[in-house]
Amino acid sequence: MEIKDLIFNYSLRLGDSSLVIGHRLSEWCGHGPILEEDIAMTNLALDLVGQARTILTYAGEVEENDRTEDSLAYYRDERGYRNLLLVEQPNGDFAMTMIRQFLFSSYQLLLYEKLQYSKDKTIAAFAEKSMKEVIYHVRHSSKWILRLGDGTAESHERAQNVLNQLWRFTDDLFDGDEVDAELTKLGIATDLSLLKPVWFEIVKKTFDEATLIIPQGEWMIRGSRKGIHTEHLGFMLAEMQSLPRAYPDAKW
Repeated sequence: MEIKDLIFNYSLRLGDSSLVIGHRLSEWCGHGPILEEDIAMTNLALDLVGQARTILTYAGEVEENDRTEDSLAYYRDERGYRNLLLVEQPNGDFAMTMIRQFLFSSYQLLLYEKLQYSKDKTIAAFAEKSMKEVIYHVRHSSKWILRLGDGTAESHERAQNVLNQLWRFTDDLFDGDEVDAELTKLGIATDLSLLKPVWFEIVKKTFDEATLIIPQGEWMIRGSRKGIHTEHLGFMLAEMQSLPRAYPDAKW
């Protein structure tokens, strides 16, 4: 695989994960549990969609096939997406949304801390800029986990049930392949296996404080880097892509 193909695929992974979870958070707009949180989740969604636009634009430039960030976002089928399995899971209740966000943002922060030193200047600049937003995402979601896990009996039970449900997707965060391996050798990407133990210690500390127990012996689900997804992504894309696909020549 040529270097431009490696970087294109890697950029899709970064952009697709931000795009999908950004869209998921946008589904809360007007439905948040309190007004302040409704606004906060909308702002998180804007941050993530903005990240997606930046890196998908770069992916299109690297590919050299006249595809823009809009083309990549709205005119690919489910198997063409490279987002992590975790981020495509439905919002569920508020505990589901916050735990999903915390698991992903904690991973994203560690990844961007490494990528800001990437030998690809565009990826490095993207990571450095995005880190400022992701730091807030981690802080915001972790505070809610503490409130929910160490709150009432019902909030604790709901949070624990969510953690039990989502944990099976966490190995997929670190399931590197030949793209990761080749770009790591070139100093463009980073070794995901080195991030995993650090990430685990970070999330375990927060879950311990929230009196939540990380599941043991869970059957793990992987495959996002090969375009294998859960059934939820297809339904989400059908809604997200309906307007541009119905009116492909529309101009705003």
